[in-house]
Amino acid sequence: MPFVSWILLTNDDGVDSPALKPFFDALLTLGETRVVVPATQRSWIGKALTRFEPIRVAEVEGEGHPWITVSGTPADAVQVGAGYFEDPPRLVVSGINIGYNHGAGYIISSGTVGAAFEGWELGIPSVAFSTGVPGAWQTWYPLMKSPDSKPTWEGLAEISVDILRDLMATNYEADVVSVNLPWQARSDTPRRVVPPARVTYGQMHHKQVDGTFTHNYQEDFGDVPLDGTDVGVNHAGEIAITFLMAPASPSVPDPIRARLERE
Repeated sequence: MPFVSWILLTNDDGVDSPALKPFFDALLTLGETRVVVPATQRSWIGKALTRFEPIRVAEVEGEGHPWITVSGTPADAVQVGAGYFEDPPRLVVSGINIGYNHGAGYIISSGTVGAAFEGWELGIPSVAFSTGVPGAWQTWYPLMKSPDSKPTWEGLAEISVDILRDLMATNYEADVVSVNLPWQARSDTPRRVVPPARVTYGQMHHKQVDGTFTHNYQEDFGDVPLDGTDVGVNHAGEIAITFLMAPASPSVPDPIRARLERE
């Protein structure tokens, strides 16, 4: 994939994400970059689109650059970004997400990856970036949101752009590429091209005494094999690069096909 005319940067953590400006600055070394992001945090929303209400669009000051915010979802941001300017982007970059998006259950739920798949739907090469640490989100989320995290975000942005540069120098075939970087990744951290682990996040909404359900989960993948997967690579402190396809069907055995089909 050759270098592009301009890059659309989006995310699911909103315009206030501590990762946004460092990533924007780093992407400028690859070419013109424009920001279109949700106005507020829109995590765990997958590739949802706004259908029955208008999307409000606003320009905000992004450190000397006009950034666009949308009232909708990350996928909405990609749709708006593709039509807001005179020409469409040639690359969609989503992230860097606060928290890993590794493993099948997380991938299909992620607004960060969902935005990248919206780019695929529009025929635009798309790459999603996420970072995290193993363990409870209550521990790492405040760490990543704190002002002290700025140097780490700057380092992760540089690593992400280096991966993008290598990726664009190839003729890779994938609908979306998802990159998961350990929070402590450095320029010499090993990188592995691996498939997603077939894991879920399990029961995450728990019933309370008043009948409501609250969101509370711990990362626990049980006995599912993780070696050679994105989750396993991240748990080893390495960078996982995962090539993804839009929904596709497995091979269906002839006896099953014969039972189900009708002429």
